Amino acid sequence: MTTLGITVGKFHPFHLGHDHLLRVAKAQVERLVVLVGDAPGQAPPADVRAGWVRALHPDVEVAVVPEDIPETPEAWGARALEVLGGRRPDLAFTSEAYGEPWARAMGARHVAVDPDRATVPISGTALRADLGARWSLLTGPARAHFARRVVVLGVESSGTTTLARALAERLGTAWVPEVGRSYWEGRRWAPDGDRWTSDDLLAIARGQATLEDALAARADRVLVCDTDPLATTVWHRRYVGGACEALERLAASRRCDLYLLTEPDFPFVQDGTRESEHLRRDMHAWFEEALTRRGIPWVALGGPAEVRLAHALEAVEPLRRFPPLPPLPSPLSA
Repeated sequence: MTTLGITVGKFHPFHLGHDHLLRVAKAQVERLVVLVGDAPGQAPPADVRAGWVRALHPDVEVAVVPEDIPETPEAWGARALEVLGGRRPDLAFTSEAYGEPWARAMGARHVAVDPDRATVPISGTALRADLGARWSLLTGPARAHFARRVVVLGVESSGTTTLARALAERLGTAWVPEVGRSYWEGRRWAPDGDRWTSDDLLAIARGQATLEDALAARADRVLVCDTDPLATTVWHRRYVGGACEALERLAASRRCDLYLLTEPDFPFVQDGTRESEHLRRDMHAWFEEALTRRGIPWVALGGPAEVRLAHALEAVEPLRRFPPLPPLPSPLSA
């Protein structure tokens, strides 16, 4: 019969200690079930936290279970058996003092994984108290969730890429290059390479969003993005005219904490790909309109590169600080 293992927690947030526990458990069983506790009002909700676990460990079974029972090992043992359909697990893995009585209530053998936090020196309580200071202890999926997203946008030849790259370098974090440039390079010699459609712009926006979400897992508190789907809606207006409903929906669904709009206040520089010099001022106004409609904080940046960078750093610095996460009331939580 397949060796069955089980563990339980809130994974709030999903940190490297949890990751270590799951890797140790997977090495000892053929099937591992992870219970994620779900209580009303928790933020982020249990479905999101379960998604973090699935993203990093797609080979485990993750079940969201309501915390509507007494917080005792016996009650949680009964709940676990319900989830397992009555089958008793062979091994129960935890790093907590409740692990032994919880395993006993299920008729399983307890495996204590790094209870002294010697392998992964981490305290979930300390992490929740100051997420920013202990950022390196988060797993990639949790980083992607909590990372503040800063988008640099603007018209052609207004310094967006220069600023995005320099800002990420100064912050020591990841940045998201512009997908549209690679897309254009790939199709420039194809038949009708100079003709743009809504499908083209939608493909660019989707690619930008996918790359952004992937690189968010590598960010240090702030992810810097060179454009985003909202900017693509402006380029759709430029090349196709009007609005694309699917593109507008995608842009509205994306998360951004701060926009940095670069001013076109220096001469246009042709790099072999640019073709909107005559529309710089009009398009800059379009960007301002789109940002105003979105209702997300934005800052206009002009002047020399070093002045722009200094103002950008000043605007972004508050985003690198995080309020404490709410405490966990449950003794069966980790």
